[in-house]
Amino acid sequence: MENPIVIRALESPEEMLQAEELQRLVWGEGETDILPVHLLLAVSHHGGVVIGAFDGKELVGLVVGFLGADTESPDRVAMARLEHYSHILGVLPEYRSRGIGYLLKVAQRQAVQAQGVRLITWTYDPLLSLNAQLNIRQLGAVCSRYVQDAYGEMRDALNVGQSSDRFVVDWWITSRRVTSRLAGARKPLDLAHFLSAGAEKVNACSLNQQGFIYPSQDVEYPEGTLALVEIPADIQAIRKADPALAQAWREHTRDIFTHMFKHGYLVTDFVYLSGETYPRSYYLLAYGESTLG
Repeated sequence: MENPIVIRALESPEEMLQAEELQRLVWGEGETDILPVHLLLAVSHHGGVVIGAFDGKELVGLVVGFLGADTESPDRVAMARLEHYSHILGVLPEYRSRGIGYLLKVAQRQAVQAQGVRLITWTYDPLLSLNAQLNIRQLGAVCSRYVQDAYGEMRDALNVGQSSDRFVVDWWITSRRVTSRLAGARKPLDLAHFLSAGAEKVNACSLNQQGFIYPSQDVEYPEGTLALVEIPADIQAIRKADPALAQAWREHTRDIFTHMFKHGYLVTDFVYLSGETYPRSYYLLAYGESTLG
């Protein structure tokens, strides 16, 4: 019988050492990309969040974030721009697909909400389907910002050799949208629902002989308020088997999202079709939704 996973704040230097080691196991051995004990302690003691998932005494998941200020409106005073920036979220490989990332984010939301802060932001690679499923679909975060090569050349094992393009997501933790998602008040919608509501497919994609999807040269930007953008269901498999195809996906989606965000669209949902022979993944974008905060 599996032990129940316990979610709680890390407190002691010994637990912070476990957090150091977890980062190595999740992201690789690059010491320059590891948050060290002294920094984790500083974050946790000065308004930030260092929360772990424990299986018995073993740390198996970690989320770290700190207070910051929105840079979109620099003319406003810092108090009016206060936000919590979620810097890392990681779960040991053998503990993934057990909902631990979701539990860590919910605990982070509770801690930040207790401080009176309404907004949590973070970045993630928009080509990572499982991350999109958690961030957009389950948690109810939204996105209207795409940053090309956000972190320059990354050296950790998961990202080395890849351009570090990122979505910057906004998680308005006290909004009706988020509270209803977390409460399960709205039945998840599938691709058929969005198509019946008039959502237009932006990028036509096809399967190659290996079962990998590849983007078409034809992109049709929507005329209506709803749009669907397909991404690979497993970009990591493509990166290992066909790096050139993975780079083609990066450039293809970079152009699409940059264009659509510039023209007033916002990522509001995500669909993962797992029941097919070859799974498919789609972002839903809506026009004129502002921040949904």
